[in-house]
Amino acid sequence: MEYTVITGACGGLGGAFTETLAAQGENLLLIGRDMRRLEDLRTSLSARYGLTARVYALDLTDTAQILAFEEYLKENGICVCRLINAAGADIQKPFAEYTQEKIAFQCRVNLEGAMALCRLALAYKAKTLEIVNVSSVSGIYPMPYFAVYSATKRALWSFSVALREEVKKDGVRITAVLPGAMPTRQDICSQIEGQGLWGKLAAKSPQYVAEKSLKAVRKNKRTCIPGFWNRVMYYGTKLIPLSWKLRFIAKRWSKISKDAF
Repeated sequence: MEYTVITGACGGLGGAFTETLAAQGENLLLIGRDMRRLEDLRTSLSARYGLTARVYALDLTDTAQILAFEEYLKENGICVCRLINAAGADIQKPFAEYTQEKIAFQCRVNLEGAMALCRLALAYKAKTLEIVNVSSVSGIYPMPYFAVYSATKRALWSFSVALREEVKKDGVRITAVLPGAMPTRQDICSQIEGQGLWGKLAAKSPQYVAEKSLKAVRKNKRTCIPGFWNRVMYYGTKLIPLSWKLRFIAKRWSKISKDAF
């Protein structure tokens, strides 16, 4: 049976993808770390859409769990028609304050886990396959005090573009999505508010980003940057010297510190 697989399904953006596709009657396989939250989500979807989704608790940092998930796909005859890698960890603080565990955690969630799920999607793909990898506008250029996050998101974009070229002969569509800030948690809402007019213009709801992302992958776009002002930032800052951008980012982002949620 064919399924859309969504990682980070209980999060803000993952939840928006889930809601959008559930409303369309899609077969969903929802992934998150917390089985209780996944079960609650499945119950809610069943009540509102008459949809019985599959749920699977998976820690993307654990290789053994990823291999167990592969066995689950095999044993249940699941074919993947769409993969949405929406899971992510947005640790933000000076790199010197990281522990080795935090480095590994963020790299594995943001990059290695997405790569692992892409491998499984290709191995168990349906007749057609779409892959949406959620990167970030934070990966456009290096970001002091957000260094690991921006590096992993840049790497995910690069991986997505390269993999797209490898598998296009098989009819697989891959789109890397570079969203800006989304008001999903109170800390992010506060950051958007602190950026003044620009923050309000550039911020887009998770629902908006999900809908634009799904439309982009259906059109087989290489990259999707949801929101006019985010595209303005992407193209408009290309000619600004990197040293200027680094100083601006460092000054702004050095004032913010947060760990993974």
